[in-house]
Amino acid sequence: MKKGILGRKIGMTEVFDKNGKLMPVTVVYVDENIVTQIKTMETDGYEAIQLAFDPKREKLSNKPEAGHLKKANTTPKRFFREIKDIDLGQYSLGQSISVNIFEAGEVVDVTGISKGKGFQGNIKRHNQSRGPMSHGSQNHRLVGSLGTMKPMRVFKGKKLPGHMGHVLVTVQNLEIIAIDTENKLLLIKGNVPGPKGGLVVVKTATKKEGTINKQLDLVGYDEKIEETIENEINEEANEEINETSEEPKEEVLESALEKEEPVLEEESPQE
Repeated sequence: MKKGILGRKIGMTEVFDKNGKLMPVTVVYVDENIVTQIKTMETDGYEAIQLAFDPKREKLSNKPEAGHLKKANTTPKRFFREIKDIDLGQYSLGQSISVNIFEAGEVVDVTGISKGKGFQGNIKRHNQSRGPMSHGSQNHRLVGSLGTMKPMRVFKGKKLPGHMGHVLVTVQNLEIIAIDTENKLLLIKGNVPGPKGGLVVVKTATKKEGTINKQLDLVGYDEKIEETIENEINEEANEEINETSEEPKEEVLESALEKEEPVLEEESPQE
């Protein structure tokens, strides 16, 4: 049976295996998902679960939404999506789902809203070729022929300029390279649709359901992808000490402590 979870696309990076092979990966942040509704064949005509993701302020939630989430005993959420074709026996109302439902090497499908490009012409929108660039052609980036003379109209489905992007796109058969449970991150091989920060739905692959590839031994991948601010500050401080003084670090620190002025005790008021 299928399984799925909601997350946010953070961006792309790269990892290496022991053979030195580079793999581009997309980092997806997956916070806890709450099961807010269980749909059954008797009540809804199909089987699915509704997942809620990304908490928001209570003042941004209306009364119907608050009442719906109260049944699951959870806080207001920003996104709601359904996952179909699953085993309902494994889920309960109000259950929390984490990134652990997947494992490294598993094949998944990722769905998201593609980047919006605005109004674009035929060359960019439909990958058509430009016209001749010679003098007097006047047909450099035009649409070209719109059809034959007989119907005296433009056929439906003709590729014309218009709005490009911002549509629902699913990329199939992507592999999960690694899972960072501590930082709630999924590393998915290749690129996924959507801008940075966009919502994505990661589900079991439709065409390769149950396929789990061999887990790769990554080199240079730290489970803590983002370094803490404290480590960065300490590194910068050490570099400044090395640049300003040729003495060992211990002597510099001792001299700095000696220069500190003692704290004077407060004098009691005179009677």
